[in-house]
Amino acid sequence: MNDFSRPCKKIRRVKKVFSLIASCLFVHFLLAQDSCRFQISLLTCTPGEELYSTFGHSALRVTDSSSGADIIYNYGTFDFDDPNFYSKFTRGKLLYFVSIEGFENFMKAYEYEQRGITEQVLNLSCEEKEKLVNALQENAKDENKYYKYDFVVDNCTTRLRDMVFKNSDSPVVTKNIRPKIRITFRNLIHENLDKSYQYWSKLGIDALLGNPVDKKISNNEAMFLPDYLLKGFDSTKANGKPLVSAKNEILRGNLAIEKAPLLSPFAVFTILFLFIAVLMFMRTSNRFFAVFDFILFFLAGTLGILILFMWFGTDHPECKNNFNITWAFPLHFLIVFFIFQKWHWLRYYFLVSSIILLLLLLLWKWIPQEMNNASIPVVALLLLRSAARYKKFNNDHRKNTGLSEKKNFL
Repeated sequence: MNDFSRPCKKIRRVKKVFSLIASCLFVHFLLAQDSCRFQISLLTCTPGEELYSTFGHSALRVTDSSSGADIIYNYGTFDFDDPNFYSKFTRGKLLYFVSIEGFENFMKAYEYEQRGITEQVLNLSCEEKEKLVNALQENAKDENKYYKYDFVVDNCTTRLRDMVFKNSDSPVVTKNIRPKIRITFRNLIHENLDKSYQYWSKLGIDALLGNPVDKKISNNEAMFLPDYLLKGFDSTKANGKPLVSAKNEILRGNLAIEKAPLLSPFAVFTILFLFIAVLMFMRTSNRFFAVFDFILFFLAGTLGILILFMWFGTDHPECKNNFNITWAFPLHFLIVFFIFQKWHWLRYYFLVSSIILLLLLLLWKWIPQEMNNASIPVVALLLLRSAARYKKFNNDHRKNTGLSEKKNFL
């Protein structure tokens, strides 16, 4: 009996030890669960119908298992109620800010717009989650939440990239996500616009963006667009581990697929160029061309003034050094009001204009700015009419000075 009781006591002691170890492990597990109560995700929203939503959107989602909180940190917020909203927006002086909203409200807004949302759960350590949440909370304070928005360098998407990468305890390594090594901001903007056949928007954007967006960009810089931030996070490892632990489509987009327009800007302007060329060959009346030239050069000059304003009058660095000003020349805006006068100096103006436009067409591919090809027939049309105006003013001058009595044909 005694011999049998000794092993039983030993067994009971072993059980107690195991129970104690199990209890410690369970407590440790609970503590670990508490410290890892956060789940942080990148939300990538599909493009919408409006121009401002053409490139999609990004936000960070933070869920807290201990409190049940489920909130969104959104860096794409601005104040519509600002009395100088449109002025500040145009001049690049409008401050954006990070806002906090409930996940349900965020979802409802995108569900209403029939836009999709993809969630990427970030594979962060407990310490990294805590660090990132603290950084987000600090950034969301009134004294810290405002920032100067920049379309390609500092926007609502790049802010999320920087917040996640900077609060990682180990260096992050991202595989190349660029379609090709020699890629620019403009190339990626074009890629996005071409997907939805927004060729007219593309033409307008290209007219106002200068050569700063034509520089070769790094892999990190490519993440200025939501789609590329999504690709970037999918291709990133931190301390040898994938940054994304799970990826889900939490809202399916139902927007109708865009159809290509019947006529592209290039086609429209080419038809216009050919039409005017035929009319010139047929020697249509001077009155028609006087009106047409007034409209043509007035519009080109107006665009030139807008380019100048965006270049020198705003805080948009992407609009500087814009070579489109070589054909959308601001002085055209003033010259058209003298186009009906027989002032001999006008021939020199249109001669210089013709030379500049001809050189522009010849050197199109070598200009340090990727200009929209739909502008080529417009430039050709301006060249055609500048040359015709030079010929007319030159003939008028020679006639007035008695050097020639040759009849003027426009």
